[in-house]
Amino acid sequence: MDNPVLVEVTRGTTVESRHRGSIAIVDADGKLAFSAGDVEQGIFARSAIKALQAIPMVESGAAEALDFDDAELALACASHNGEETHANSARIMLFKAGLTEEDLLCGPQWPKHMDDCVGLVKTDDSPCQLHNNCSGKHAGFLAMAKTLGIPTENYIDFDHPVQMEIRNVLEQMSGGILARDVCGTDGCSIPTYAMDQQKTALAFARFATGVGLDPVRASAAETLYEACVNEPYMVAGKNRFCTEIMDIFKGRVFVKVGAEGVFCAALPELGFGVTLKCEDGSVRGAEVMMASTIRSLLDISDDEEKGLNAWEHQQLKNRRDVLVGEVRPVADFKRLLNAM
Repeated sequence: MDNPVLVEVTRGTTVESRHRGSIAIVDADGKLAFSAGDVEQGIFARSAIKALQAIPMVESGAAEALDFDDAELALACASHNGEETHANSARIMLFKAGLTEEDLLCGPQWPKHMDDCVGLVKTDDSPCQLHNNCSGKHAGFLAMAKTLGIPTENYIDFDHPVQMEIRNVLEQMSGGILARDVCGTDGCSIPTYAMDQQKTALAFARFATGVGLDPVRASAAETLYEACVNEPYMVAGKNRFCTEIMDIFKGRVFVKVGAEGVFCAALPELGFGVTLKCEDGSVRGAEVMMASTIRSLLDISDDEEKGLNAWEHQQLKNRRDVLVGEVRPVADFKRLLNAM
């Protein structure tokens, strides 16, 4: 099945580029409420499922034992900018577990924004693993291992108990089987799985509602949802879609980006989970798709409309700051969504 064109990029009044994509919207019973494109394909959701990967840390009791607050729990679900607040919070998470940056296996990474990079250079410092956008997730893995008395060495390996438990959670919440034949290696070196797109959306419907989960897992999912919507800055940071959308909607929406044009979302008031992929891996295309999807699903206020519109219709400016075009949903996409 060919994925439809869902987003177009204009220059002046002419369409210059187009982004194809697929979207699955599923309720907690597994019913497909809406789909566009091939939603049975296996996609690497990558960082979009970090909140699901953090569930074992919470349900094991490690987060409570180490007194992780909402900001630290949100960082465990984050693809952050590597700002000072993010790096410091990851450091504190490790400190609480009796560990240091040297225990991380995610690799060093420069911060996302130039001003944060300049700050490091000015202090004659270099980026370290704490600046890696996945450092909070890895700190959570290590915290779980240390609290449970599991070896912290090689915690990124497919057969390590932490990764095995994460895999069990993903399988139970999605209904999929995640064996080695669908396993790849993520940018931060942990196992990542080509999961059925529709089943991934089901996992987020269950994350949003707790339906189909045992009480301990449902409570862990709720704890992480509340942490992320209460501390959205820790999930991403300045000028980021995830942070701004969760800040705009004040608990109504959880949304998380993944690499190569993937987004996952959970909407508790509707009981829906959403997974989408921009076929060419474009983040801008995926952002517009997710913004349009949120608009179609929720009754929104004037303030929510104002904040959402800037992401749904992204202005393109040249180097003299002159408006030259926009990235926007195609009319057919909007009509399909509005027909839900």
